[in-house]
Amino acid sequence: MSSQWAVVVSGGVVVAYGAFSRRLSTTVISGPLVFMLCGLAIGPLGLDLIDRAKDPEVTRTLLEGALVLLLFTDAAGIRAWDLRREKFLPLRLLVVGLPATMALGWLVAWLLLPGLSVWELALVGIILAPTDAALGQQAVSNERVPALIRGGLSVESGLNDGLALPFFVLALAAAGEGHGHPGVVDTFLRALLLSGAIGLAAGWAGASVLRWSAARGWSGTDWWQFLALAVPVVAYALCVVVEGSGFIGAWAAGLAFGIRLRRMSADRGVRAESPDPGRSTRFTERLGLLLASLSFLVFGAVILGPALQHLTWRMVVYAVISLTVIRMLPVALALIGTGLRPASVAYLGWFGPRGLASLVFGLLAFEEQLAGMALLSEVVAVTVGLSVLLHGASAPFLGDRYGDWFASALRAEPDLRENALTVGDPSGTRAAGTTRGTRPS
Repeated sequence: MSSQWAVVVSGGVVVAYGAFSRRLSTTVISGPLVFMLCGLAIGPLGLDLIDRAKDPEVTRTLLEGALVLLLFTDAAGIRAWDLRREKFLPLRLLVVGLPATMALGWLVAWLLLPGLSVWELALVGIILAPTDAALGQQAVSNERVPALIRGGLSVESGLNDGLALPFFVLALAAAGEGHGHPGVVDTFLRALLLSGAIGLAAGWAGASVLRWSAARGWSGTDWWQFLALAVPVVAYALCVVVEGSGFIGAWAAGLAFGIRLRRMSADRGVRAESPDPGRSTRFTERLGLLLASLSFLVFGAVILGPALQHLTWRMVVYAVISLTVIRMLPVALALIGTGLRPASVAYLGWFGPRGLASLVFGLLAFEEQLAGMALLSEVVAVTVGLSVLLHGASAPFLGDRYGDWFASALRAEPDLRENALTVGDPSGTRAAGTTRGTRPS
């Protein structure tokens, strides 16, 4: 009976938040925070309506489903133009900042989390490296913030979880090697090469079928979005069948799907009823966002609640350092020589929330049942929970403060580096809108 009540409460939370979402979007109360707190209320620390031990598959299916859909839509929405338009910022954050964040997270974990093996320590750093800009949405949707900064954060958030996947699967394989789990070589072949090939083929084929059918008027616009939804599902399932990584398959499928549709549009010209990645994946994106919101409710109930029961000072200290030094120092390193002011570097460094990707990676690691995975899962849970609270609450205030600083600095120096995108590109006042950072709450 408790599981039925959990469904009722979850539906009620969705209805209530939906009714007040626009009003709450201007406050320090973010969507993920609302769902996480409601999850804590119905979990073991509260009404005990839902428990991981009772419904383990519900938790896994929900979190994995949300990440698969968002990986696909994020990859489908990324254009080479985004990387060129944002100039130096996303490439530096991804090529320099992301690996440096993983390495620094590994080092700090070694100092603070005794009892973990070297590869389990590496997993901590890797799992907590991807960012989820939706947790601090107002930081990237506030139009007073320079378009260069907003777009850079959005593109980084859309790509870094996919780029972190290979590091995660290889580190997880290395941690489990010798304990009855597939080795690194087998994982590399199946999870990276084979899954990547399957995903690329599925995405390319799905986009080709969609475009071919639409060009002949054989499919309705409503079904374009259902076809797009089927692509990541098929890619994920095929990768699971061959014991690969469904997440890498979904991300690769999104990349190929977006590239193929855009290339065909460029070759044949864009018509009013022509499918493009944004329109075709809109339903998939919205469904992914709903599942992600419910994921934070389940996270609060069955992951964060139990972790708080075993809270230690080491977990808290690592979480604080992860959200500050481990994120901000690599960002500062990546932006050396760019000409950005310290205020901008600090803004970019602070708004690196940890969200859905970290939750799913942590859950997958926990299910490997290795010696240190319980501690690893708890550290991830505390860090994500703290990120939901701090980044969501600080986004409105810091976005406005940074916008004030930018307006003042721009009056004194019109050629400010932060204004490069707006000055150099008439369309640059719009940040990249295809990633989680700029989606509606």
